[in-house]
Amino acid sequence: MARPVSAGKCRDRVCEDEAMGNSIEPVKRSDLTDTARLLRAYCDFYEVTPTDESLMSLVQSLMDDPASGVQLIARDQEGLAVGFATVYWTWQTLSASRTGVMNDLFVIPEARGKGWAAALIEACGAQCRLKEIDTLVWQTALDNTPAQKVYDRVGGKAERWLDYSLDVSNPLGVQLPGD
Repeated sequence: MARPVSAGKCRDRVCEDEAMGNSIEPVKRSDLTDTARLLRAYCDFYEVTPTDESLMSLVQSLMDDPASGVQLIARDQEGLAVGFATVYWTWQTLSASRTGVMNDLFVIPEARGKGWAAALIEACGAQCRLKEIDTLVWQTALDNTPAQKVYDRVGGKAERWLDYSLDVSNPLGVQLPGD
């Protein structure tokens, strides 16, 4: 398996290493089958089970509305899809600036340890720069130490926040405070 693209070889919306034949670029309709396979492997890794239809709806939404985010696919010199990343565009009130949120980063097991994760992060950064966004943020599982080593190596800074989630499919039943 080939080495990924080098940092600094990103232009416009594509990162590529012409000599090696590797690339990272936004997902296109022709990438849907490979993207579906990568998303399923990613969900299996985290032991979650969204439907294939829901995953494809997410991919389709990003292709149809690039103002909300971008999904990138990485391919080696043989054209094998080796990983993907998803970045959503949002605002950060505490910095009063636009921010890219790298919600997903996944590299297939056979391609790990070869630099693909770092190359995908670089490509996410390139996408941010295209939108004049200076900050990329992400999270990872506390026990995902291999990923944390990559993040440290590329210069990521660990923050000290505690994440919460809340199922809001039903009303919470909270009332406004009275006087």
